Amino acid sequence: MMAEAGAGGPRLAELLALGRRLWDELEASTESSSGAPAVQDKVRQGLDALQRAAAMVTQLELFSENEELEEIASADLKFMLLPALLGALTLKQVDLSRRREHLESAREHFLHFLKLCRNYGLGSFQLPPGTSREEETGSPSAPQDPTQPNLVAMAMNRKAKIERYKQKKELENKLASMSSSVESGTADEDQIREFYVLQIQKWIATSLEEVESIDQELVILKSRDAGRQAPAGPRGPSRAARTPVKPFILTRDAAQARVFGAGYPGLPTMTVDDWYEQRRKQGIVSTPQRVPAGASDEEAQKQQQETEEEEDDEEALRKARDWDDWKDTHPRGYGNRHNMG
Repeated sequence: MMAEAGAGGPRLAELLALGRRLWDELEASTESSSGAPAVQDKVRQGLDALQRAAAMVTQLELFSENEELEEIASADLKFMLLPALLGALTLKQVDLSRRREHLESAREHFLHFLKLCRNYGLGSFQLPPGTSREEETGSPSAPQDPTQPNLVAMAMNRKAKIERYKQKKELENKLASMSSSVESGTADEDQIREFYVLQIQKWIATSLEEVESIDQELVILKSRDAGRQAPAGPRGPSRAARTPVKPFILTRDAAQARVFGAGYPGLPTMTVDDWYEQRRKQGIVSTPQRVPAGASDEEAQKQQQETEEEEDDEEALRKARDWDDWKDTHPRGYGNRHNMG
């Protein structure tokens, strides 16, 4: 069945040709930035044309799972490339806020193309990881330990990449030698059919590479998003912020404070009584409290113990003051009558 468009609208072949032309121009572009307005304008035009063409292909039911490759008209084979071209152009979009959305959309397009090719027996390849094993082989996959690398699978994957690269180069050389005759209209039907089949096989290799690259980038994006949304870890109880204490000179009384204050104008002075009162206000040194009436013996004993501790603090403070007084009236070495010569 030959594909045609509805009356008054562009033909399906014209939409595909427009999308292909814009794609080729983007690939050959020397624009330094892929986010340049001219580049993104071509991306939007190409996506619009290819999306309209894909809708028409679905409406016309050009491809079916119940038919063989030989049943498809040679001129219709090129429309099998629509999903692959849509995926490639979707990756050209540069809106970072929608990057994950674009990656997932492009992956769907590439997988659609690969499954379509598998249904028609075009190429021998394994569907990318993430495709259900039941869909690929018809049997459930055995669970694997994600912490253990599958060395056999890694080796096979590397070998498949090398083989795919070689095949892609061979396909490009064959397509280059056939393109002039097909585009000029001098090729016969067999040559046209071979040319489109070779294009499909080339895009199979490209799609497998793109899906692998997309999967790697999606892992990074999902990990980044999970890190942003992760709640803060449990922390211990926060300690009350301590008010920083400015340097000061501790003196015995107000008279000494005036003397030291005059010699050290940059530093404030504070008597022992002032310091003790300040510490009491800060809650570091508590004052004795009366035992309320009706309190139990245990509470009374506890209050008495606190009172005794406060008295011990006051006694230690008094002794410190007496020692300071004694040092003020007795010079260093006082009472030492030995070794005076």
